[in-house]
Amino acid sequence: MIDIKNVSRVYGSGESATHALRGVSLHVPRGSVFGVVGQSGAGKSTLLRTVNALERPDTGSVSVDGLVISNADDPELGPGVTGGALAKARHDIGMVFQHFNLVGNRSIVQNVEFALEATGTPRGRRRARALEMLDLVGIAHRADDRPAQLSGGQRQRVGIARALASEPKVLLSDEATSALDPETTRSILDLIKRLSQDLGLTVLLITHEMEVVKRICDAAALMEDGEIIESGTLTDLIRKPGSRVSQELFPVGEFHQIAGHTVVDITYSGLSADRPVIAHASRDLGLDLSILGAALETVGGVQMGRTRLAVPGGEDQARRLLDTLDDAGTTAWIVRGGAA
Repeated sequence: MIDIKNVSRVYGSGESATHALRGVSLHVPRGSVFGVVGQSGAGKSTLLRTVNALERPDTGSVSVDGLVISNADDPELGPGVTGGALAKARHDIGMVFQHFNLVGNRSIVQNVEFALEATGTPRGRRRARALEMLDLVGIAHRADDRPAQLSGGQRQRVGIARALASEPKVLLSDEATSALDPETTRSILDLIKRLSQDLGLTVLLITHEMEVVKRICDAAALMEDGEIIESGTLTDLIRKPGSRVSQELFPVGEFHQIAGHTVVDITYSGLSADRPVIAHASRDLGLDLSILGAALETVGGVQMGRTRLAVPGGEDQARRLLDTLDDAGTTAWIVRGGAA
């Protein structure tokens, strides 16, 4: 649905140049909720702005539903949409902002209608459509209030209603919950997930919080210094040995080495998380395993987790355990070897 190919963006020149994006490539499947996570300055917001052509890349191209939205000035890439065609294409892309961006002297319903004015929706249809969207996000009873009369969570619901008014295929979320308290954050994230499922929306959200990814995302990408460090479905990332996303989603504490032991990490998802695979392996192999850390949660309705074990003996002993765990449907690997 969203294809980002080799996109770079540089601000300034020479030694003072800032490389916001460095050859970024990313595919967001249709109907998925895809999170781009990273710290401030990682390039997340710049990447998001290339998707609705608020930023033009210096290299590469961005396509949404097969239409080239943004590209570099390169004849080989072909022309991107411009003018009226770009405006029309943007109507298929809704945007939810961190700080709501509501017009203070307009009522809630008028704020949503404002988005419909831009699409050329006839005046007679605007209010009915706006009220429909407000009802969808559970805030229709405050339609005639002003933004200042609403809580942060309620204002964000209005922002979502406004973003959906033009019936977009894609919803972009720019740190939409970072200004909200934890309980309100959870309610807004659950709303976005439900809307994605009910309306068939493709959602691309940026965040610096792994809890956001854990709660609603199907897939994620980790960004640092303008680059994609790793990306994939959450299941694939959790099963990937040494995955940074897996480590941050399921932290198991500081690394502790036990003399004469080999340290092994295990990740699991789905039914295997409900089965006592470690206990069975310990019994079958006659090993006294020590648990150094563990984390288990429900992600996207699926039980997922990570456990760190100390296995007595050297790597040969640990590999016997790995073979047994692989047969049980988990993913395991040696983190650090021990004495034989």
